[in-house]
Amino acid sequence: QVHLVESGGGLVQAGGSLRLSCAASGSIFSINGMGWYRQAPGKQRELVAAISGGSTNYADSVKGRFTISRDNAKNTVHLQMNSLKPEDTAVYYCNADMAYYSGTALYRTFDAWGQGTLVTVSS
Repeated sequence: QVHLVESGGGLVQAGGSLRLSCAASGSIFSINGMGWYRQAPGKQRELVAAISGGSTNYADSVKGRFTISRDNAKNTVHLQMNSLKPEDTAVYYCNADMAYYSGTALYRTFDAWGQGTLVTVSS
């Protein structure tokens, strides 16, 4: 069993900042990559930022404003969000590509998700 737990969401005014964190726990063997997705009301879930090894990838809409970082020793990933806009309002989800143990068997999943944390940006 593996778990991803997000924290750090909340209400902020436009132009403000928030820092999201996600901690992975459980029978983890390795984490290949982690990322943040978001889903606004009535819209599909979209990739916001991802990090794997030394490489990062950002949605065009957040480039220059958001920064993803990772602490490998703590199995955590952070998303620093600056210059927030009302259109950034969404539920933000953490995702991981990881290998984990179940009993003595080793599995890989690209589908490990947290429960989501709500970010609301007021105008």
